[in-house]
Amino acid sequence: HPFLALRRHQNKLKIRQLPTMTSNNDKNNTDNDESEMPFGLSVHNHESPPKHESEDLPSNEEKRNTTKSYGTIDDDPETGESSQQESPPETDSTPAPPVPLYQRIWQQWCKFYNKNSFLVLVVCAILIAYAYPPLGAEYLRPDITATWIAVLFIFVLAGMGIKTEEFAKAFQRLYFNVFLQVFNFGVVSGIVYGFSRFMVYVNALAQSLADGMTICASLPITVNMVLVLTKSAGGDEASAIFNAAFGNLVGVFLSPALILGYLGVKGEINLGDVFVKLGLRVILPIAVGQFLQKFVSPATEFVKKYKKYFKTAQEYSLVFIIYTVFCKTFKNGSDASVGDVFLMIALQFLILGFVMVLAWFSLRMLFRKEPTLQAMGLFGCTHKTVAMG
Repeated sequence: HPFLALRRHQNKLKIRQLPTMTSNNDKNNTDNDESEMPFGLSVHNHESPPKHESEDLPSNEEKRNTTKSYGTIDDDPETGESSQQESPPETDSTPAPPVPLYQRIWQQWCKFYNKNSFLVLVVCAILIAYAYPPLGAEYLRPDITATWIAVLFIFVLAGMGIKTEEFAKAFQRLYFNVFLQVFNFGVVSGIVYGFSRFMVYVNALAQSLADGMTICASLPITVNMVLVLTKSAGGDEASAIFNAAFGNLVGVFLSPALILGYLGVKGEINLGDVFVKLGLRVILPIAVGQFLQKFVSPATEFVKKYKKYFKTAQEYSLVFIIYTVFCKTFKNGSDASVGDVFLMIALQFLILGFVMVLAWFSLRMLFRKEPTLQAMGLFGCTHKTVAMG
């Protein structure tokens, strides 16, 4: 301990000041002085010449070894600086007050909403549409606000946010594009046709509903939904736009052919009308967004500053489109009974879940090192457009 070392040093200095040789006359005085020395020390122990002062002083190594075990000031062996060992912080043993139940419920709801905001908004939109259908079917003018303004807004933002090089890469992915279109048109329609015929055979489904399922399964990919969901999932947006436009153009010829082959029913689609709508709603706003991105500097700064909000804005636009579609559906009504409606909901969940799992594993095997294509392909392989249907 440092105090013991200091006491020892002081005793040595005191001893050194005493005479090393004593006479017979002074012997008695010396004995008296010796009796006054601390226990264990004697003048006779120091008859030899005194050592150098540096040899008597305790070394730094001894100080370190002595003080280190007691948690006192310690010299750094490299720098020579002293460092004080910190004592462990005092912990508050008082338990935190319990969080109220309503706060815990609110926190869990916020976490769920942040992860599934689009799904929550769609469910709310459907419920609001069911509560008062005329609002979205008539008063909000869905033929202008939803059909044109919302769609143009979605694709202008897409054109501003996607680089031109990404579109070039999307055009060059021939293998992926062919796989997606074949799965969407051929695999999905074949599975739904076989399943619907089985349900009719066992008298579990009406013939008209089975035919309706087959017709919907023969339709091309969606235009708005596939882009917004691909962006939300971090997928390849350029591939989503390309396959949406290309699939709807091919669907003008392929969908009637599939319906004729499955059901023997002729369906006619106005080719000019489809081309005009795709050109004005998809291609033109994409081109405008690309032009703003390349040649208008304020628009470029706007993209850099607010691009992170594009996905949320596109999701809100799509929710509005879905709201107006369901408002029209609830307003016009249906000839199907309540039991048929719930049966179709259950069958759609079953079939959609199956084809999505099949598409996901197929994409994982064929495009292992391209997760953005996997995300886009999951939606592109299984979604069907409402407008053409």
